[in-house]
Amino acid sequence: MAANKFAELVSYFQLLASEHVSIKNFYRFEVDEVLTDLRDLDTPCLIMEGYKFSFTDNKSDNILKTRGGAFILLDHVKDIGDFNAIHTAWDKLEAIGDDVLARVRSDRHVLSSPVQNFPFESVEAQLISTEFGDFYGIRFTFDIVCKFNNEVDPSRWIPTQ
Repeated sequence: MAANKFAELVSYFQLLASEHVSIKNFYRFEVDEVLTDLRDLDTPCLIMEGYKFSFTDNKSDNILKTRGGAFILLDHVKDIGDFNAIHTAWDKLEAIGDDVLARVRSDRHVLSSPVQNFPFESVEAQLISTEFGDFYGIRFTFDIVCKFNNEVDPSRWIPTQ
């Protein structure tokens, strides 16, 4: 279980967005920005959020660090009263999400991959719409689990006398 950095994960999802034929752009926003403050985006797009993390001790030396992250697939619907168009957008985004997750599953087998420790049972998805109602999407949450290095590195501490 290799430890990975947030920058590696962002770069990885940016690569996926650039290589998928239906995704037009990649952005970095937090979910509150997506829901309340979006105006002009090139859609459909993939938006990467920051992540949170937690630790699992299990009363042993094998501490695990679990990073909880999310990405959003978002599209624009011109007529917010056209529910067929909204449902079509959600269906299209779900298919793109399936493609992204299939690629993640495949890339887990690459030794240097930042998604090597991506447990699929952690993935959840939720339909979303923005406050102004003209962007619709799906928010995918996931976990990445890695070993936590609990060794103290003396070079990172000022010696006390």
